Amino acid sequence: MARANVTRYLAGGVAAALALGLAACSGGGGGGGVAADGSATVVWSTWGTAEELTRYEEFNADFMERHPEITVKLQPVADYGDYHSKLLAQLTSNTAPDVFYVGDDKIGQFVASNRLMPLSELMDSSASETKPDDFFPGLFGAAEQDGEIYAAPNDSNPDVFWYDKEALAAAGITEDPATLAENDEWTTEKFLEMNAKLHDAGLIGSMYWNYWATHWSWLSSQGLAAPYDDAGAFTANTDADTVESLQQFGELFQDGTFALADTMPDGAGADSMFVTHKAGFFVQGRYTIGTVTAAGEQDSYDIVRWPTPDGTAAPTGVATSFLAINGKTKVKDAAFTFWTEFLSAEGQTFRLQGGGNAVPSIKGADEVVLEGDYPAHAQTFLDMRDIGFEDYPAEARVPGLPGTISEEFLKLYEGKTDAQTTLDTIAKLVKEQAAE
Repeated sequence: MARANVTRYLAGGVAAALALGLAACSGGGGGGGVAADGSATVVWSTWGTAEELTRYEEFNADFMERHPEITVKLQPVADYGDYHSKLLAQLTSNTAPDVFYVGDDKIGQFVASNRLMPLSELMDSSASETKPDDFFPGLFGAAEQDGEIYAAPNDSNPDVFWYDKEALAAAGITEDPATLAENDEWTTEKFLEMNAKLHDAGLIGSMYWNYWATHWSWLSSQGLAAPYDDAGAFTANTDADTVESLQQFGELFQDGTFALADTMPDGAGADSMFVTHKAGFFVQGRYTIGTVTAAGEQDSYDIVRWPTPDGTAAPTGVATSFLAINGKTKVKDAAFTFWTEFLSAEGQTFRLQGGGNAVPSIKGADEVVLEGDYPAHAQTFLDMRDIGFEDYPAEARVPGLPGTISEEFLKLYEGKTDAQTTLDTIAKLVKEQAAE
């Protein structure tokens, strides 16, 4: 599943559920192979919640029923923070799985490792169910380099504004954001006016996660230039309008109108605040369906795109994760068969149907988002995906850089620096880390 804050979903119960899988791969892991009878075993790895892992095992069983000559084994890793370092070590020691997930904040590092199988030729072959043009082009990000594809997005999660009708009503807000958006009247001015009313009513206006899609979506939605130029140089600190807009954005966190979900205390976290009607807006992906459904609060919530100065839609961030193939797999054909079917329209439909937690990254599977007519404006997920973007390759290709940039933005959101200082510092960090 594609989302920025996967680790917060991997609670202790999930870790316990994964104990067997961790024990199975703690001896060094490694890919599968070909047996004497010509059958192949494909080992693949990912992180995920208990629900996700159950769905993956169901996909494995369905796949093996269709391909009795291929055995598929899932090696789950409980902690997102440990997953990538473990995987890089396995790739270095030639003990990595055949197929594996990679987070969008790590994909550039893995491409640079030269350990991933180039996929463009395979994707264009007769064995492929996933042609490059079948995917939405803005979702490849740093997984594509110099015209070669090294991984493809498993699915996606546009960062929409979930909103609580009950909280809006409590603040005296009578206009519906989604209705305004349908009429191209969902303006930044209207959005900030609603947030001010929520704040005055003692509620949180909007909650965000501190990662690339928050700060860069704000710039894009406000019609400002991308933070990187065509050569990959960071230029946001040299644009006066960008500095001014981010200063305003930061001040809204500082005065409590906005809140960072990352720093909210235990027992009063963002999910809890949202389902108890203490916040008007929460910027998240489709997985929020599970949060509001579990709380029995579905009817109170809907979604809307990011506000813009003129009220029309603008490109904003779409979180993804990627599926890659080990460049040294011993079962190339079987691994690609699994890879392409997992990512195909049929595969994504299988994985995401029934109130799934993400949005397809490939054409032909959109019906899973519209099933059940929930939320009421579910089409917004698809519209935002169609024009959205993954993290900028100039940033995503540098190990650790997205996280370092978010640390600098945290200082702005907490009032420890101003926007100009924040952006100047980021410009310096980008230059230094890119050089390294």
